[in-house]
Order: sequence, then C-alpha cells, then structure tokens
Amino acid sequence: MSQRTLVLLKPDTVRRGLVGNVLSRFEAKGLSIVAMDLRRIDAALADEHYAEHVQRDFYPPLREFVTSGPMIAAVLEGDEAVEVVRALNGATDGRKAAPGTIRGDLSLSNRENLVHGSDSVESAEREIKIWFPDL
Repeated sequence: MSQRTLVLLKPDTVRRGLVGNVLSRFEAKGLSIVAMDLRRIDAALADEHYAEHVQRDFYPPLREFVTSGPMIAAVLEGDEAVEVVRALNGATDGRKAAPGTIRGDLSLSNRENLVHGSDSVESAEREIKIWFPDL
C-alpha cells in the first residue's frame, strides 16, 4: 500500500554533510521524494511538530537542537513508507541502533540522531500538513 511520510534530516545531518548519503538510502530502497525543502525552523514550529513532547523533560534540549541550524524536510512516498523509513532510520539512540541503519552507521547520540520519521500514518498526515500545507 503506497503511503506518504515526513522525514526530517536534522541539523546534524546538514552540518556533517550527510544529506546526500541519507537521501540516497531512502531512494535506493525504492522511496520517491514528493517534496523537499531546506529550512531553519523556529521554536514555534518545533513546538507544533513535537506537540506531544513539549512538557517532557527531554524536550527543551531537543528544541534547542532542532532550531540550531538548517534542516531538510521531505515527504517520501512508497509501499508502507512509514514502516520502511522507520526501519531504515534505526533505533532512536544511535549508540544502540543496528548496523546498516542510518543511525546505526552514522550516529553516536540519542538527541543528535540525524533523522526523524513519522511514527504512524496518522502522524505522517499531521506532520506533512505542518511542514507542507499546500501538498
């Protein structure tokens, strides 16, 4: 079943010059890029995107990180895209993520973990509307 999902290549991905590497993994798997934008976000957009986490202890440093530099927002499409992206991304903590995943191969952090992928079809729909309202 073809789906769309939101992927964010976080500021550490851009800063480390890994954008092409990460995007090529999604494309090599067979996902298509439907929309993509390089942008720097403010605290309000971060709070809207991460609304379910705003009150959590870990959120203030996360907000500081995601607003610290430019990032890539992209909508990817393909068969079971939500699940496929999450599998390619790997576990949230790059120190524990399996080798062969984006985080497992390229990250040593829980917070600066390179990528975000929507965690469900419903989240993808909500997140795509936030980042790409005209799509």
